Amino acid sequence: MDNLKQSVLESVKLLPEQVQSSWEYVATMPLPQEFREAKQIVVSGMGGSALGGRVLEHYGKLYLPIPVEVVTHYTLPEYVDEKTLVVISSYSGNTEETISAFNDALEKNAMIFVITTGGKLKEIAEEEGVAAYIIEPEYNPSKQPRLATGYSIGAIFSLLSSLKLLHFDENQLQSGIKIMRDFVAEYSGEGNKAREITERLYGKIPILIASEHLLGAVHIFKNQLNESAKSFSAEFDLPELNHHLMEGLVNPEGNKHLIFLMFESRLYHERVQKRYPITKEVIEKNERDVIAVRLKSETRFQQVLELLVLGSFIEIYLSEKYDADPIAIPWVDYFKEKLA
Repeated sequence: MDNLKQSVLESVKLLPEQVQSSWEYVATMPLPQEFREAKQIVVSGMGGSALGGRVLEHYGKLYLPIPVEVVTHYTLPEYVDEKTLVVISSYSGNTEETISAFNDALEKNAMIFVITTGGKLKEIAEEEGVAAYIIEPEYNPSKQPRLATGYSIGAIFSLLSSLKLLHFDENQLQSGIKIMRDFVAEYSGEGNKAREITERLYGKIPILIASEHLLGAVHIFKNQLNESAKSFSAEFDLPELNHHLMEGLVNPEGNKHLIFLMFESRLYHERVQKRYPITKEVIEKNERDVIAVRLKSETRFQQVLELLVLGSFIEIYLSEKYDADPIAIPWVDYFKEKLA
């Protein structure tokens, strides 16, 4: 493995340190008092920079007293106003859609919190006197936003905990970090579940299925498969897929390239849990391959982090199988050049 690919592996192994360091930093930040009065939360970001927000969006539905939405556009929703806490996240600090959304938030007089490593976003935040967490990315040697998810998860959860908007404390954080470290150690060796799943995904189109608190982590997994392994993948949420997707398994006849990766949890709603084995049966009756993965951890937050680590290792191992460069994103770069 060359140095660039090794840096990707190191970034994955350092995900627990990313969460820890960002939590600690944001927990010590002086925050505007009015942040506590927020009536809704919007997380603005693109691609890898929005992944922490994806986790919060689905986890927060179960625990936050106010709504949260991830926005991946140049503009913010019309409802955004002075009672909206807008988290502006751009790892590079130069993402044009996110900078546009930041300016929109300023015009709407929203409360703003920035997450970035620098760039134009840092400059504007300093000029406007906006609260900002400037990431020192020592735990992301790959320098890839999609491999810096730990920073955004730790920062966002720490922010909302400090504001008393999310009942989430140091003990919950540390138990989650311990789970991450345990799975990093497990998946770093030979003959582990991550490598086993990778062997079955190779040469197939992964269709990821999850529910409730795990939907944000599954979105991260899909993003990583796309960018790092250069593999097409899609995600569906259950029970919604039971109302349409199963009928779409029929055609085209003979298509055996799909493989369904289902993430089960005993923490899902009891009726949702009952749907997983029946859905698996329907998929198999349509002669499609299925892998069922049952999350081991005790709490929802731990399971989110467990899936984050599992998906991150599969991303690396699958990129190796395809002999794909997990850092280079030539088509994204091509598109940006043409757009410019």
